[in-house]
Amino acid sequence: MSEAPAHPREVFTLEGHEAAEAAFEAARRRGRLHHAWLLTGPEGVGKATFAYRAARRLLGASPDETFGVLGASPDHPVSRQVAARSHPDLMVLEKVGEDGKPRKVIPVDDARKLSEFFSKSPAAAPHRVAIVDAADDLNVNAANAVLKTLEEPPPRGVLFLISHSPGRLLSTIRSRCRRLAFGPLEEGAVVRFVQERTGANAEDAIRLSRMAGGAPGRAVALAAAGAVAVDDAAREILQGLPDLDGGAALALADRFRGGEGAAQFELLLHRLAERVHALSVQHAQAGSGGLDRWAAAWETLQRLPREVEALNLDRADAFFTALSELRAAARA
Repeated sequence: MSEAPAHPREVFTLEGHEAAEAAFEAARRRGRLHHAWLLTGPEGVGKATFAYRAARRLLGASPDETFGVLGASPDHPVSRQVAARSHPDLMVLEKVGEDGKPRKVIPVDDARKLSEFFSKSPAAAPHRVAIVDAADDLNVNAANAVLKTLEEPPPRGVLFLISHSPGRLLSTIRSRCRRLAFGPLEEGAVVRFVQERTGANAEDAIRLSRMAGGAPGRAVALAAAGAVAVDDAAREILQGLPDLDGGAALALADRFRGGEGAAQFELLLHRLAERVHALSVQHAQAGSGGLDRWAAAWETLQRLPREVEALNLDRADAFFTALSELRAAARA
C-alpha cells in the first residue's frame, strides 16, 4: 500500500478549480463576501483543499501566486498555525474526534460550539472561519445547530460547508449558502496528480483515476488502500466464475479482520460491483440472457457493506454470500 494521502490542511496546491477560486476571490475583494459557502462535488475532488486555501487567506496569510489564485506560502505563520491546528480563529468540525478516532457522525455537541465560536470577535485575524468536513456527516440535531448559526450570521465570520451529496442536506441550509460546484478533473490531470504523490506507474495511475471518477484526492486514497491489487482480485474472481478457487477466496476473507479489514471488504465489494455493472451493460448490448441474475448480484454487492456495518455482521460470511450470488449469475 502507498503512503496515506496528506490532510487538506497540509496541501498548498489545487489544480482544475481556478474558476471557483477566482469567484471567491472576486467576492472577497469587492467586500461582498457571503457568510456561508456550500462546496459541492464528488468526494476527493478538492473541496476541502479549497476550503483550507480560502481559510488561510481570510485569516491573514499573504497571497503567493506561485501556489495559485488563493495560494499562500507554507512558511507563512498563518499557514503553519493552520497546519498545526492551532489558529485561534479557525474551527473545524469533522468525523475524526479530538482523540484521533473516526466517528460515524459529527455530533450535535460539536455543532453547538459554532455559535459560541462565532459570537466572539477574531482574536488575531480579519475573520473567524469554520469548516464543516463534511456537512453530510452531521446528524439531525447537529444539522439543526448549524442551521441556527446560519440564521444568525456573524459579522466577521465565514462558514464553509463541504458536501458530497448536497441533496441530503436540509433545504434551509442550502438556501442560506452561496454554492460553489467542483467537478471531476480531466484524466490527464488526475494521472499526473497520482504519479506525483504516489510514484504509481502510468497504467496504475490511469486505473486509479478511472476508479475515482476524476477525483484526485479519492484516487490517491485508493492508491494508499491498495486498490489496484484489490481490483485485480475482483477481476480474477469474475473471470473464474462459475468455478472459484476456494483457497484464494478464504485467503481474501481472512483479510477482512479489524479496522483495515473493514476498508478492504468495502473496497473489494465496490470493485466487484463496478465490474459487474460493466459486465451487465455488455450483456444488455449483446442481448444475452441472465441479465436479471447479474442485476440481483449487483444489488447484493451494493447492499452488503451497509448491512454489515449497520448490523455488525461477519464480513467473511457476507463475502461468501456475494460469491454465491455471482456464481448463480454466471450459471444463468
